[in-house]
Amino acid sequence: MIVVSDTSPICYLVLVGEIELLPQLFKEIVIPQAVYNELTSTSAPAILQNWSEEIPKWLLINDVDPVQDQQLNRLDLGEKEAIILAEKLKAGLIIIDKKASRKIAIDRGLKVTGLLGVLEIAIKQDLIDIKTAIEKLQKTSFRASPQLIQSLLDRYN
Repeated sequence: MIVVSDTSPICYLVLVGEIELLPQLFKEIVIPQAVYNELTSTSAPAILQNWSEEIPKWLLINDVDPVQDQQLNRLDLGEKEAIILAEKLKAGLIIIDKKASRKIAIDRGLKVTGLLGVLEIAIKQDLIDIKTAIEKLQKTSFRASPQLIQSLLDRYN
């Protein structure tokens, strides 16, 4: 299965020390050039900059041809290119967090999950402890509704 990711899920997995979940769960992740640029930006957190100095072999970077699409023009470049790439590759899954981007991806027929969905898959495979993962995540700038986080904790705690 081809899996495409936007920037934020990769960023937060690096920040909480769980980036290796991606190759464990999906083998390879494909990202567009814009996402790679965001991951390696000098404005990215230092831990992410250090991690991105040597991109792992399981992270594949693809160029995306520009597309004029009014619906996608409302998104940031990384999200826009991730959706275009997922469509182009007929990806089985796109990992994207922003609500507006998720809605557009779903409306376009893509199967969508976010960072919390990745963590849930990892929990089901007994790869992480949910309480520890959520505690680490809550120490970052990651935002999700308290009800959503509590629901995840209640299901697997």
